[in-house]
Amino acid sequence: MRAAQALAALFLAVVVPGCITSPVAQSPLGRQRLLLYPDAEVAQAGVASFEKMKHEQPVDRDPVLEARVRCVADAITAQLPGGSRGWEVVVFQADEPNAFALPGRKIGVNSGIFSVARTPDQLATVLGHEVAHVVAQHANERISTEVATQSLLGMLAGGSGPEQQQLQALLGLGAQVGLLMPWSRDQEREADLMGLDLMADAGFDPRQSLELWRNMSEVGAAQPAGFLSFLSTHPANDTRMQDLSARMPEALARADAAHARGRLPRCGDR
Repeated sequence: MRAAQALAALFLAVVVPGCITSPVAQSPLGRQRLLLYPDAEVAQAGVASFEKMKHEQPVDRDPVLEARVRCVADAITAQLPGGSRGWEVVVFQADEPNAFALPGRKIGVNSGIFSVARTPDQLATVLGHEVAHVVAQHANERISTEVATQSLLGMLAGGSGPEQQQLQALLGLGAQVGLLMPWSRDQEREADLMGLDLMADAGFDPRQSLELWRNMSEVGAAQPAGFLSFLSTHPANDTRMQDLSARMPEALARADAAHARGRLPRCGDR
């Protein structure tokens, strides 16, 4: 009952008095989407989920891997309002190539990501894409849509069991919690294009984004079904490659401008 009351109060505060704020907002690519929850509340859920994962999954303490991921992550997040300050980056011990970013300035990377992200620029493609999901408020959109359509009350009020697992999946931890919940095609396209801009603005080579997705496809084709959950939730299809290629001239121009400003990230080699 307490969760239901909290949700009702949220709807009264956000949905009913349209003069205060509208729950319908435009996405970075101009889509209309539902955003019911305050950013701070979604960020709090992201932080809690990340802390839970750190207690349940082994952390890779290899200083070389940590430094490489931190270097790329800092360069990417430095392009955001507020810069890289406050972003927590953790490398987890896991062979499966995977990475994620959560509201609340959290980034997680499996050590196995280096089997496909073989250069700093390719790693920047992965992290730019994942950070873009956070910047575009995709988790808030998914939670809001799920609550509106299925009335999953109490998810943000400290649920447990399957309900909490579903919340983690909606936030972007689907593969890690064993519940695959792919981003929508529109969300993936936004993350691809925004991530390409982020990596270019940071001074990375945007052409390596195409190589990264080729690597993903090759590794996925060589593994048993279900192995590469990152590829399962981030389909490297012809449309994705075409979208990236179409934006490449602009991305290269952004990278050139970044280089002119002295942004030349040195994050080591594979």
